[in-house]
Amino acid sequence: MFDQVDPFIGTEATSLPAPSGLAATWWWPKPQVGNTHPGATYPFGMVSACAYSGAYPTGYGRYDLSTEGLPPVLHDRQVASGFTHFQQSGTGAIRKYYNYFRVTPMLRPLDDLGQTWDVLEEEASPGYYAATLSSGIRAEITVGPKSAVHRYTFPAHQDARLVIDFSLGGLDIPYGRTVPLRAHLGSVAPGVAEGEIVVEGAPLAVHVECDAPHWRQMLWYDRRLMPGGTRLDFDRIRPTTLRPFGLMWAGPTEAGQTVELRFGFSLRGVDQAHQTLVAECGPGPDTFDARRQRTETVWRQHLDKVVVDTPSSEKRTVMATALYHSLIKPCLAMDESPFWPTPGPFAFDLSTMWDIYRTHLPLMTALVPERSVELANALLQIAEEEGNFPIGYRMARGADRFSRQGSALAHTFLADLCALGLPGVDWDWALVHMHNDLRRTYGEDFLLRGKAHPISHTLDIAFGYWCTAVVAGRVGDRTLVDQFGPLAARWVNAYASDGLLADSTFYEGGKWNYSFRLMHDMAARIALTGGDGPFVDMLDRFFGFGADPVVQPGLAPGLDELTAGYALDRFEGLNNEPDMEAPWAYMYAGRPDRTAQVVHDVVQQQFSTGRGGLPGNDDSGGLSSWYVWATLGLFPVAGQNTYLVNAPAWREARIDVGDRPLAIETTGFVEPEPGGPAQFVQQVHLDGEPLDRPYLTGAELHSGGRLLIALGPEPSRWGTTHRPPSAPTPHGAGRHT
Repeated sequence: MFDQVDPFIGTEATSLPAPSGLAATWWWPKPQVGNTHPGATYPFGMVSACAYSGAYPTGYGRYDLSTEGLPPVLHDRQVASGFTHFQQSGTGAIRKYYNYFRVTPMLRPLDDLGQTWDVLEEEASPGYYAATLSSGIRAEITVGPKSAVHRYTFPAHQDARLVIDFSLGGLDIPYGRTVPLRAHLGSVAPGVAEGEIVVEGAPLAVHVECDAPHWRQMLWYDRRLMPGGTRLDFDRIRPTTLRPFGLMWAGPTEAGQTVELRFGFSLRGVDQAHQTLVAECGPGPDTFDARRQRTETVWRQHLDKVVVDTPSSEKRTVMATALYHSLIKPCLAMDESPFWPTPGPFAFDLSTMWDIYRTHLPLMTALVPERSVELANALLQIAEEEGNFPIGYRMARGADRFSRQGSALAHTFLADLCALGLPGVDWDWALVHMHNDLRRTYGEDFLLRGKAHPISHTLDIAFGYWCTAVVAGRVGDRTLVDQFGPLAARWVNAYASDGLLADSTFYEGGKWNYSFRLMHDMAARIALTGGDGPFVDMLDRFFGFGADPVVQPGLAPGLDELTAGYALDRFEGLNNEPDMEAPWAYMYAGRPDRTAQVVHDVVQQQFSTGRGGLPGNDDSGGLSSWYVWATLGLFPVAGQNTYLVNAPAWREARIDVGDRPLAIETTGFVEPEPGGPAQFVQQVHLDGEPLDRPYLTGAELHSGGRLLIALGPEPSRWGTTHRPPSAPTPHGAGRHT
């Protein structure tokens, strides 16, 4: 799949064919842009690197701050003032992100630092980014897990230069700059420098080497050179006293001459940054091609874990890119925590659990379970040191800033890992933190009053207790299992008599968007609505069956337009996270045909090739991982160790689950088309045995094997009798295994 990846998908405003049929009734409230970037990345790596324009939200591209509708334009074309490190992937509405240590190749005086050049001849593939600036300088960048290597090809010039700005960070939007709190940098030897900036409480160190031995090496401050200076120290920096500062190499070039810059990064000081550079890039110089090849090899290994059979090169590109976007975040940085001295797993760019817990983390667990175990231990360490599991976690010091999105979402991830029996986690200790976390923040209201507002947090916390009971059962703590059962049952307190959630405030949605979450006791949830019929009728209304087409928000939508859109109480077309599970709620009411119809229209009409090929913010791969699962004909029920089965979008596919292949094959398959008819499951066989139930257990999926799905043009009886599991208490919760 490596050669089919297009990292430019999602980098510009959504540009999809006009939706038809059911898809035309869905309303998209969030920004219609993927917010991805095409920069060089490493699977779950700490470092990314890309052209920097200061645009929202990754620092790459053309757009200004946007929280709904089409994104407003900041630049009318692709421009860059240099190339930065550390970008988010697909996120939005958090205002500023990283973009530290900007490298600017120049043929002009230092006074011109900060000007932009047109970006021409862009190229990108996993682990590699290249562009030519209108100055005539060609830039190429590759990265390792904690390192980056730049290669610049210059025209002939008497005084070319490479300028590294230590002071820059964040975005070029109001209040979007990151101002370092403290900084120091210095020359270590000819062609070698190092330094550290403290940004949002996190010390980020760099060791940098330049392979132009005859060039001058100088520090600069406020765009003025400091000849002979070897060190700059800033003990305190205020926004009003900040002046740009950094270092520079300069010298004559012949046409076509290349110069490499090698960066090692660390959150634990310059010595560890140097060690990282040597470990990942060798002693140098001339390491660009070797580092690029090693990163490409790792990307190929990851991307080859999913294979699909399709005659469409466009669909293959969409799938390959979705898989690629699913494997960029979070950043796993072993032995790099700057906040506590102990070695071990550390993770950042959990942006955010609200975005990734449903689809992204289950995909990570399926493809690279050892990295999921690493992430689990990092989350436990964060809880150990900071007192809570994060909903979001950045390279920044401070309490969780995203708690209004959700509660207890790490519990779903941990419950799945525990149920699978993956080695490497101390589940007795995990149980302590899971239990403690449920009693903090919104958890206090939940315990005292039986529910918490925002009311969606009541569902989060109740399910958190159910997930924690899974772990309690695993370690044999029957007392906790018995305590957690009644607390898990409090999810019913979130619902009103009409079968929808009670009135409350909701994050990026309304009560309809949150009312169809896949809870642990869906049989009781459906009964609360009045049974299968009323529940299906409610879902049909939500998904727009029989409704008229709607008009999507345009540029800078007004309050009246947004209010009218939210009043539709409509599926958000995968433009937003709360609805991700909803298409599969039909299966618990015996209507897998409805799931097939909705998923078909999302898959075929909401994803495409080109820079505008995503319907909304990709959110660290949350959107892309949904596409990967849905097109395979599977959907993970997060926290419940269950995978729902639906009609796949590929004639054949293979997914390597922990290095064991699961082949997904079909009979009666017809290549799906946008606006065309859906296909419906007729029969399913797992390893030759009939599978009447519409789901796989986690153990079955992770064991690999052969899943044969017979398809047809009309709904069948398959999946209408045997429902996905509903369990007021976890299966086998009291057993010690």
